[in-house]
Amino acid sequence: MPRLLFGLVLFGVGLGMVIRGDYGLPGWDVLHQGLSNQLPISIGQAVILVGALILIVILVLREPIGVGTVANVIVIGLAIDATLWLLDEPESWPVRGSLTLVGPLVTAIGSGLYLGVRLGPGPRDGLMTALGRRGITIWKARFGIEAAALLGGLALGGTVGWGTVWFLVIIGPAVQWSLRHLSLPLADGEDELGGHHPVPTT
Repeated sequence: MPRLLFGLVLFGVGLGMVIRGDYGLPGWDVLHQGLSNQLPISIGQAVILVGALILIVILVLREPIGVGTVANVIVIGLAIDATLWLLDEPESWPVRGSLTLVGPLVTAIGSGLYLGVRLGPGPRDGLMTALGRRGITIWKARFGIEAAALLGGLALGGTVGWGTVWFLVIIGPAVQWSLRHLSLPLADGEDELGGHHPVPTT
């Protein structure tokens, strides 16, 4: 549980860093920003709202969920709002650029930590792992999902920039690296996406 919660907090902190960098939001957060512009809610609250809606889709797809899935819906949005509250938007462009460059890496490390305990993927990562179970590599699935969210966010008035492109390019490979190096050892019969398969007998 501490590993799960720490990973979720890191995920939210990384997104908050990118938002404060203000050189373009990640695909999902373009969508969240668009919703926060259209509705009287914060970006973090939009994250929670979208996560709850995607959770319904995950259930329809019969993707395994767990305590991590529910925690994801709540903790990341709260962590984003807390980060934005604690971290003022910097005026220095080197600081803003650094936040934009490093934020996705922090987010990817958070992904590796909380997905690696296999207590249930977050709703958005549930879509990613659902595609992974169907033969699509993790980085391609993540890229496609982020791109779709970006287009929806643009339609709602969200903003993009070079930071958006950087996030789209780096997040898939970074998450795949994090899953490889930060996941807990697999139990007998468990696959890397958290599922189980029969254990061969001798």
